[in-house]
Amino acid sequence: MPGSRLLGVAGGWTDADVERVRGRLAELVAELPGVVDEDSFGHVGFLVGRKRIAWLLIDHHGDGRLALCVKAPPGELETLMAADPARYFRPAYVTSWVGVELFEVEPDWAEIGALLEQAWRMTAGKRAVAAYDATHPGPGGTGRP
Repeated sequence: MPGSRLLGVAGGWTDADVERVRGRLAELVAELPGVVDEDSFGHVGFLVGRKRIAWLLIDHHGDGRLALCVKAPPGELETLMAADPARYFRPAYVTSWVGVELFEVEPDWAEIGALLEQAWRMTAGKRAVAAYDATHPGPGGTGRP
């Protein structure tokens, strides 16, 4: 039942919280060409082709978190954890990925969008990145005001 508490979850979020977060993440990745989402193993994966760039993890192995796990370059995790250890964490089982708390700390959606775009850039082909940059304002794009 939407809005009901998920049983056995230490984080205390509801189904409605999960759907709200999932919807916001879907909005962010909709801006990135070729990204699709898939339900997998009780979580939501975000992929470019067959390569995963992020996971929405829901109480992953009983960790009690509602969190995003996103691909990142080496050193990114340590920098983010040093700046905000309540928001960022080392996810289990993967290296060079960043864990982002999405429930216990108010999400910084602009930062999450930037992390997702960075992961997409690391995974998408050079032509896809160049085409994106040609039509989008921002650090890499020529459409910058």
